Amino acid sequence: MSATVKNPFQHIVEPLDPKDPKQQFYNLSKLGDPRYDRLPFSIRVLLESAVRNCDEFLVKRSDVESILNWKETQTQTVEVPFRPARVILQDFTGVPAVVDFAAMRDAVMKLGGDPEKINPVCPADLVIDHSIQVDFNRKSDSLQKNQDLEFDRNRERFQFLKWGSKAFRNMRIIPPGSGIVHQVNLEYLARVVFKYDGYFYPDSLVGTDSHTTMIDGLGVLGWGVGGIEAEAVMLGQPISMVLPEVVGYKLSGTPDKLITSTDIVLTVTKHLRQVGVVGKFVEFFGPGVAQLSIADRATIANMCPEYGATAAFFPVDDVSIQYLAQTGRDTEKLAYITKYLKAVGMFRDYNNVSQDPDFTQVVELDLDTVVPCCSGPKRPQDRIAVSDMKSDFEACLGAKQSFKGFQVAPEHHNAAIPFQFNGKEYTLSHGSVVIAAITSCTNTSNPSVMLGAVISASLFFL
Repeated sequence: MSATVKNPFQHIVEPLDPKDPKQQFYNLSKLGDPRYDRLPFSIRVLLESAVRNCDEFLVKRSDVESILNWKETQTQTVEVPFRPARVILQDFTGVPAVVDFAAMRDAVMKLGGDPEKINPVCPADLVIDHSIQVDFNRKSDSLQKNQDLEFDRNRERFQFLKWGSKAFRNMRIIPPGSGIVHQVNLEYLARVVFKYDGYFYPDSLVGTDSHTTMIDGLGVLGWGVGGIEAEAVMLGQPISMVLPEVVGYKLSGTPDKLITSTDIVLTVTKHLRQVGVVGKFVEFFGPGVAQLSIADRATIANMCPEYGATAAFFPVDDVSIQYLAQTGRDTEKLAYITKYLKAVGMFRDYNNVSQDPDFTQVVELDLDTVVPCCSGPKRPQDRIAVSDMKSDFEACLGAKQSFKGFQVAPEHHNAAIPFQFNGKEYTLSHGSVVIAAITSCTNTSNPSVMLGAVISASLFFL
C-alpha cells in the first residue's frame, strides 16, 4: 500500500512489543466487532489481509465488511480481493515468471528508465525441484550421479535462474538438490508470521502447483493458482476470489498406533468427496487434531486437490510451534509468532471448544474408526480396507471397464508376462506388486511413511 494513502483502519495499529514501537500489527481484536470471534480461522487470515491492505482502491472498506459478514455473504457469490503474503514457484512454472521480469527490465532500459527498479512487489520463493530424473538407482552414488546429469541437462536454464537470484530483490531461488518444493516450503520457507516492512502479519501464499495446499498443515493459508495469477500477485495485484464456504471437519479420538497418515488421509479423502467440497475451504478442528503431528496434518492438507477443496486449513497450535523449533527456527521468531497469533485470536487450542467458530457445515471423523487401507485401484477416493483388498481386487478383474473395473476375461486372470532385468528373467501376473516410486510429495511430508516405503521396497529386492 502506498505511503500516501491513509488506511481507514490505522486506528487499530499498535506495537506488538511496547519496547519496539517500530514493529507494529493490525490488532483485529480492536475492531470491536463480535462477528470476528465467530469467523473460521481461515477467514480471519483473509480479513487481516483486507484490513492491512485497505486503500479504498484495490481493497475497499466494503470488502472488509463483506469478509466480516461472512456468515451471510458466504452463500451470495461475493467477490473479495486477497493479497497473499508471498508467492511460491517451482522451476517449470517459475522460469516463465523470471523471464517476464527480465523482459520488463529490458523494456524499461530501452525506454531510458532504471531497470533495477523492476522487482517483485510481493516476496517470491522459487524452488528448483522438477528437473531431476532417475537415470541411476540402487547404488550408493545414484543421487550424486542423477544430480550431475540434472546440471548437465539444464545448464542454460540454471545459469539463467542463478542470474535471477542475484538480479532481483524480493525473490529467493532455492538451488537444485535441496528437496521437493512443498517440503522445502514446510521446513524452511514458511514464516507462519511475517515480520516485514515494519509490520507483523500472517504468512499466506499462492503457488504454481496444485499441492501448494500442503503448507496449510502448518497453519499457513495457501493454495495453487495458474502462472498468470501468480505473476499478477508478484506485481502487487490482489487475487479476486469468491468468498468461500468453510466446511468444519471435526476430528475426535486417537488413531491406533499401527495406523499411518496414509490411512487417515485416504479415509478423509473418501469422506470429503462424498460431502462435496469443491470451491470451499475445509478447516480442521476438534481434540483429534491435537493427536496429529504436523507431518500427519501436512499429508492431509497435501491431498486437498484429490478431495476438491480450495484449501484444507489447520490453525496454528502448540504442536505447530514445536515443529518450527524442530526445524531450526530461532527462539526470537517462535516468541513473536506465538505472541502475535494470540494477540489477534488466531492461535488454536484444539481442546478448547469455546474457540470453535461458526462453519457452513460440520462433518466429523472419529480417528478410532480408521483402519489400514489402500487407494484405488485407480483413484485415491476409492479407498479399500486392507482386509477387503483381495475380494475387491478379484471383483475389479471381472468388472466392466470403469473407474474401478478392468474387465479381464476369466481365462486371462492368471496370465503371466515375461520380462528381463539385469540379465534375469521374471514374470508379471495379475496381483504382482510393482513399486514405481516412493517420492510423491504426499509421502515426503511424513518421515514414518517414507521409511515404511523404503523398508517395503527393500524387502522385495532381498
